Amino acid sequence: MDIATIIGVILAFGLVLFSMATGPGGIAIFIHIPSLVIVFGGTLGVTLICFTLDDVKSIVKIMMVTALRPMPKPAEEIERIVEYANLARKEGLLALESKLEEVEDTFFSKGIQLVIDGFGADTVRDIMTLEADWQRQRHGTGKKVMDQMGAFAPAFGMIGTLVGLVQMLQNLSDPSSIGQGMATALLTTLYGAVLANMVFLPVAGKLEVLAGSEGLLRDLMIEGIVAIQSGEKPALIKEKLKGFLPPSGRDLVEA
Repeated sequence: MDIATIIGVILAFGLVLFSMATGPGGIAIFIHIPSLVIVFGGTLGVTLICFTLDDVKSIVKIMMVTALRPMPKPAEEIERIVEYANLARKEGLLALESKLEEVEDTFFSKGIQLVIDGFGADTVRDIMTLEADWQRQRHGTGKKVMDQMGAFAPAFGMIGTLVGLVQMLQNLSDPSSIGQGMATALLTTLYGAVLANMVFLPVAGKLEVLAGSEGLLRDLMIEGIVAIQSGEKPALIKEKLKGFLPPSGRDLVEA
């Protein structure tokens, strides 16, 4: 679980809700269904125009991944690769099959399976690189969806503001309708700003960070798996893979 995301959500929404709850009228005055329909429904609608249905259906999964997915640590992956290299060097590549059950990462598991199946180093590298590129593309699409929704939400907030103002100006002779029009006008702007700046754009930013970290981790795994297949010495593999770590993190790899 990404604790930074959880803390950020609690702080952002908690402070805003606290401000609403402690003000005159409480939170109830900020709940307006027509405004929610305009902003959220409109944002979702134009997002469907820009992307495929499958891309949009993945929004919930994307947000859950952003908040809850644990990112493996490169230093731990290096230690695991060196462990597998030692095993392969002592007992042969087929001995790695006993380790597959304990591998949760499907990308790493696929690479080890290719090695067990006897594919050459170049073939393993090509297949794993293609898989990594596909994952980067998937994350890139998710980020684009979030970025677009972050851009559309304030726009529909403005559209809702205009709708509310038109409704209000058309019924100035009826004082009871002025409050309804003003509520639509102001709350749609609020909803658009909240959705864009507290949900969609932060998720897009987090996806970009995760994509960069995962891309580096995938490159590390590819180099390690290819080195195992090539029969390189575990000590050499360790030193080679340390190049993927910042200088301050290289001491984390066990001597």
